[in-house]
Amino acid sequence: MSDQSPCARSAAAPELFTWEFATDPYPAYAWLREHAPVHRTELPSGVEAWLVTRYADARQALADQRLSKNPVHHAEPAHAKGKTGIPGERKAELMTHLLNIDPPDHTRLRRLVSKAFTPRRVAEFAPRVQELTDGLIDGFAGRGEADLIHEFAFPLPIYAICDLLGVPREDQEDFRDWAGMMIRHGKGPRGGVARSVKKMRGYLAELIHRKRNALGDDLISGLIRASDHGEHLTENEAAAMAFILLFAGFETTVNLIGNGTYALLRHPEQRARFERAVAEGDEELLATAVEELLRYDGPVEIATWRFATEPLTLGGQRIAAGDPVLVVLAAADRDPERFRHPDTLDLSRGDNQHLGYGHGIHYCLGAPLARLEAQTALATLLRRLPDLRLAAEESDLRWRGGLIMRGLRTLPVEFSASEK
Repeated sequence: MSDQSPCARSAAAPELFTWEFATDPYPAYAWLREHAPVHRTELPSGVEAWLVTRYADARQALADQRLSKNPVHHAEPAHAKGKTGIPGERKAELMTHLLNIDPPDHTRLRRLVSKAFTPRRVAEFAPRVQELTDGLIDGFAGRGEADLIHEFAFPLPIYAICDLLGVPREDQEDFRDWAGMMIRHGKGPRGGVARSVKKMRGYLAELIHRKRNALGDDLISGLIRASDHGEHLTENEAAAMAFILLFAGFETTVNLIGNGTYALLRHPEQRARFERAVAEGDEELLATAVEELLRYDGPVEIATWRFATEPLTLGGQRIAAGDPVLVVLAAADRDPERFRHPDTLDLSRGDNQHLGYGHGIHYCLGAPLARLEAQTALATLLRRLPDLRLAAEESDLRWRGGLIMRGLRTLPVEFSASEK
């Protein structure tokens, strides 16, 4: 393209955003890192954006306050047409959330919810995560086969985040249905994602009204208390906050558990190390293992949208005001300038400052909970089903389409049937 160097233009640029690319994007990202580390391209939606693929540039971009999260800074009205952000969020009046705002509003809203994800609060939630994990495995352990995405990786974080938010147990199946449509686990009807977002928004607004008369120890009750004590949290902000915590709080964890299980099944030596750590109670290795799985094939392929508020230079490229910038976390976390043998899975890897959950003020708020869920899920799964194995050829597995997240559609497995 005209904005790339002659060297970059002369090389054979890889084709992006195909099904083949979705299966294994890492060779294409390696080419971009070497030849066009800040690369302007047309996305499947028709929006043109800059892709940032080197670790140093990615880390800089994630913390650069000239790159705004608010889509009003986009030079073109693509956000109004649903071409940026989460489908349906604009029509459902859910735009005012942590992924779409900048300081000082971001600072204010993040402060309100950060107390729900403190190390102490997450540690207190650990027994519930273990209970959910065992209950889901109980549901398929006696069959000798399962789809670990639909039956395990997907429902676990849904139920966990619903509990944290304070969604009554009798309503959580509705959330599971809406969430399933939102991340397109199946081929839903046209417009189904937007309709699910709207239904979820309506339910959350109703739940906020109900909880005002019966506050509890959950996160939505906390948002209401903050609003009632002068924090000026509007109902739209409260509903949007609950929505994004649900959306961001489950989809990343679905993919972390799914991608992590798949990586362990494909690397028997590393799996054996993980299983030994489980048997020996080696918490240090279990913790570094989750970090390495986040780096190696993490749940978020590309960070959410950023828009230049003024002209700036990034990785030697001049970016105009209003241009969208997408930081490719998956590419940055395989950068050989930052990670030794980056394409090798090493569960004991040290100095692993990956960008899997971002960097800077937008670092993932729910990362401690996601780590707890992933470690609990993987450890329990391999302890209870020690002969777990893939029940499909790797070439037959399909990855979900989409720009931001990276995850398998299904993960069929087999194992020896066991009692609860």
